Amino acid sequence: MAQKRDYYEVLGVEKTASEEEIKKAYRKIAIKYHPDRNPGDKQAEEKFKEAAEAYNILHDPQKRQQYDQFGFNGPMGGGSGGFGGFGGASMNMDDIFSMFGDIFGGHGFGGFGGRGGRPQQHRGSDLRLKVRLTLEEINQGVTKKFKVRKDTTCSHCHGTGAADGSGRETCPTCHGSGVITHTTQSIFGMMQTQGVCPTCQGEGQIIKNKCPHCSGTGVTKGEEVVEINIPAGVAEGMVVNVPGKGNAGHRGGVAGDIQVYIEEEDHKLFVRDGNDLIYNLLLDFPTAALGGEVDIPTIEGNNLKIKIENGTQPGKTMRLRSKGLPAVQGYGSGRGDLVVNISVYVPKTLSREEKKAIESFVGSDNFKGDNQTKESIFQRFKNYFN
Repeated sequence: MAQKRDYYEVLGVEKTASEEEIKKAYRKIAIKYHPDRNPGDKQAEEKFKEAAEAYNILHDPQKRQQYDQFGFNGPMGGGSGGFGGFGGASMNMDDIFSMFGDIFGGHGFGGFGGRGGRPQQHRGSDLRLKVRLTLEEINQGVTKKFKVRKDTTCSHCHGTGAADGSGRETCPTCHGSGVITHTTQSIFGMMQTQGVCPTCQGEGQIIKNKCPHCSGTGVTKGEEVVEINIPAGVAEGMVVNVPGKGNAGHRGGVAGDIQVYIEEEDHKLFVRDGNDLIYNLLLDFPTAALGGEVDIPTIEGNNLKIKIENGTQPGKTMRLRSKGLPAVQGYGSGRGDLVVNISVYVPKTLSREEKKAIESFVGSDNFKGDNQTKESIFQRFKNYFN
C-alpha cells in the first residue's frame, strides 16, 4: 500500500495557509485532474481523490486542528485514514461532487448538478454532541446512548418527497442532467459555462405532487436513540466521528455524520498527563523514615502494594510501568505509567508526649539535613515539573 502524502503537500500549500488559499489550491488541482477531462485515466482519478481527501480535512477547522495535532491517525473515526474513513480507494466519486461540487463552478463540466449528467444528491448536515467521560470510562472505552433530535427520512414517502403513487419526473428544463449550459460570446470566441438547473435545483427530477407530510423534502423532524462507541484512550478535545448518523439528506440524499466532542471529568485520585496518571502519595513521617509497605490505587479499581525504602525523601517519584491509560486506537500502542509522587506529612499539632518525643531528637546528626540533601530534594521537584 502506497504511503499517504501529507495533505499540505498534496495541495501545495504551507501549513499556515488560509482557508481561501486552501480552496484555491484544491480547485486548481481538481480541475486539472477532473475525471471528465481525463476519461479512463486511473492515475488522474486517484490524484483527484487524493486532493478531495486533503481538502475535506484542511477546509474544516476542527478536522484540520486534529490533523495538525495527530497526523493521519487522528481519533475522528474508525476509517483507514483516521478521519472517518474519507479517503483512498473507499472514497465515492458521487460523494465528492455532492460535497464539493461548488468548487468547479463555471468550467463547463460536472460542476453543479452532478458529474457527467448525474443528478445532484443532497447530503444531510452533521450534528455535534458533547460527552463528559470519567477516567474509568476512558480507560475501558464505553458505549454511550444519546436521544438525538434530527431530520429523519419521511415514513410516508420513504424519502422520495412525492405523494403516494405520484413518483418523480425527469426535469423538462435540464432533461435529467441537473445542469443547464449557457453559451456566451467573448473576445476569445464562444464560451460555455454550466450552472445549477433552476427548475430542479440540480436534482434532475421534479415532483409534481409533493408529499403533504414533509412538503416534498423527504425528511421530517424526529428522534432517534443512537449508540456511539467511544474507544479507550480518548482525551479532552478529541472528536469521535460517527458516519451516517446525522441529519437525513433531502429526497434520499446521504445522511450526515455525528461528531462527538470529548470532555473529561476531574478525578478525585489521579491527574492525567498524556497517557500517564499521577498519584500524590502522602506518607506519614515514621513510614518515610523507617520504610514499609503502602497500598496504591489503580485506575482498574484494585490496589497495588509498593515498598517504601527507609529514609524516603519528599519529592521522590516512583513509576509503575503500564498502569496508566491506554493509547487511543490508531495513535500509538501500549499503556502509560502510573507515576507516584511522594510527599511527607508534617503534623500541625502535637500532643505533649509527641512533642517531648520529637524534642529528644533535636541535635541528633541523623535528623540534620545538609545543603547537599536540600539541593537533592529541590532537584527532584525541578525535574518533575520540567
